[in-house]
Amino acid sequence: MADFQEVVNVDRQVPDRILQWKLQNQEIVVAADNENLVGYLRLEYLWSKFPYIGLIIVQPDRRGNGLGKGLLQFVEEHLKKKGIAALYSSSQVNEPPPQEWHRKMGFKECGILSEINEGNVGEVFFVKHLE
Repeated sequence: MADFQEVVNVDRQVPDRILQWKLQNQEIVVAADNENLVGYLRLEYLWSKFPYIGLIIVQPDRRGNGLGKGLLQFVEEHLKKKGIAALYSSSQVNEPPPQEWHRKMGFKECGILSEINEGNVGEVFFVKHLE
């Protein structure tokens, strides 16, 4: 099983105390293989209400095998049990492969924030309605 230090190494943008809280409150999902972390998904909540994928990452050598889809499905089931009807996510506008993945997973584009990222790069937002 992946340990806390592996989580910290993957998600360096978030302070350790927040990561610890998110782990304890089921807002982080990890996939491990032979004791190594190979997939990671962190949930955020927009306005403390709408679940949003803050980060989803799969180790490069493990991509294309359904691991990201599995992480997503696990989170979707967890959210549905809580009565949540939609999940949000985003990607930088200059990142076609992540946008393609979102669409393949059933997300629909729902808006763009211009100039929000470094270099004034925009962010395209997606929503997936959970059935």
